[in-house]
Amino acid sequence: MNCYVKEFLKRGLMFGGFGPIVAGIVYLILEISSVDLKLTGLNVFSAILTTYVIAFIQAGSGVFNQIETWPKVKSLFFQMTSIYVVYMGGYLINNWIPFKVEVIIIFTCVFVATYLSIWLTVYFVTKNISKKLNEKLNKELEKE
Repeated sequence: MNCYVKEFLKRGLMFGGFGPIVAGIVYLILEISSVDLKLTGLNVFSAILTTYVIAFIQAGSGVFNQIETWPKVKSLFFQMTSIYVVYMGGYLINNWIPFKVEVIIIFTCVFVATYLSIWLTVYFVTKNISKKLNEKLNKELEKE
């Protein structure tokens, strides 16, 4: 099996369980806030399953950025698309957002803006740290 597929599955399995925990916390907060929720067993099961899948894909998709033979844009596209599809699907399946064109457009714009902001921040911070570490290593090598 491809090492990237193994890593995707390993990460997904390690962190997928956090999704249902988040769903439970959200439902607890709603309960404490006296929000009148009419949850059926199917609603709860669907939320647990959906949040597990979302967390699984979210955690596993980081492997796309480790495929050294891929350009950064391709990695970014595959990671962003896989996360977007699973979030959008989960939100629509559970009726967490209504199935309306304007809502989907707003969700998409917010998702892309948030994703790119986080990705670019991590990218530039990592690049800056790598540059500083390389400079330190080069100075140490010059001393020898």
